[in-house]
Amino acid sequence: MEFIFSEEFLLISGGILFVVWGTLGFVFRKVTVDYIEEQMAKEGKEPPLWDKGIGARIGSYAVVIARGKAVNRALVDDYSIIKYTRKKDWYLAVCFLLSLIIFLVVVAVFNFMYGSSE
Repeated sequence: MEFIFSEEFLLISGGILFVVWGTLGFVFRKVTVDYIEEQMAKEGKEPPLWDKGIGARIGSYAVVIARGKAVNRALVDDYSIIKYTRKKDWYLAVCFLLSLIIFLVVVAVFNFMYGSSE
């Protein structure tokens, strides 16, 4: 059990999880977000105007797809996202969000155990 919480193990696993999360984010963006926005463009709908190239909408798309329900007040067009979501999009969204959560847990454990005490 000590090995799992060793400083080296947490650093290495955190680095690997960061790369996995980044890769899944890239794949989710290229496969899912581009497809959904292409379908929305055919209906004359535009991507959110508040996201000018920073990619913040990717997380919103992932949450909407993983949740599977639309809400009335949302940052993105939930109804269109759900309308065009495919089964593989749900798997990609869940994997993307899980990799983020696991990465953040590892970072939090590392910070709690080895962070500065000042």
